[in-house]
Amino acid sequence: MSWIAVLLIGVAVADLAHSIRPVPVVNECTGAAVAVWVGLLAGLTDWPDLLALLVIAVVVVLWGQTVTRAFGTGAAWGPLLVLGAALLLALLCSPWAGTASGLMGDWLEATPVPALRGVSADRALLLIGTFLVVLSSGNVLVRLVLTATGTTNPALHDTPEDPEQRLKGGRLLGPMERVLIVGLGLAGHLTAASIVIAAKGLLRWPELQSKTEQQWIHRLTEYFLVGSFVSWLVALGALVLLAR
Repeated sequence: MSWIAVLLIGVAVADLAHSIRPVPVVNECTGAAVAVWVGLLAGLTDWPDLLALLVIAVVVVLWGQTVTRAFGTGAAWGPLLVLGAALLLALLCSPWAGTASGLMGDWLEATPVPALRGVSADRALLLIGTFLVVLSSGNVLVRLVLTATGTTNPALHDTPEDPEQRLKGGRLLGPMERVLIVGLGLAGHLTAASIVIAAKGLLRWPELQSKTEQQWIHRLTEYFLVGSFVSWLVALGALVLLAR
């Protein structure tokens, strides 16, 4: 699973860098560089691992480029296919992935932090990767699916006609919700996680009612449902990976 973890870290760092300061090419190159650096830090230095790190760097750059193009032209299926194919390939090739150790493994063995004692480097990489994905890439995936399904028009992004401008706080609530679901799931409190999902619907209900703007409310409802389900699937996908 080390290759999957490094891939997730690279993609998430690129998305996080873009959310902080959108700089074409630089952000995805930063994500690729971080992915390679983390892999080397984790002792992935055998020739299959080095080849995998090179492929991961290319995928991260390709991801960033296709995402930028998708948000500009509406061709949102491109980056989704790139990421899906890369994850599938990493999963199929996982038997040949090296076991993470290196400097990261040495630090984990010597760490004075009780919660990290006994955590393998592979597990630590996967925890970092999934946490970064639910924190940053989750919003990107939600927006890509909304665009791909025609729920939103990329040309209207950040305008008064954008449904996101009506349902305030989505960009902040989404990551918080996903992190909370993953945290509760890892703690074994899946029932509490389902309560969080139900509570979101109740809290949004007043915003999805109107006696005078029914056509607009239908658009908001579709936006809310599609976006929420994709966000939940990202969190649940992270839990599935961490449960392996």
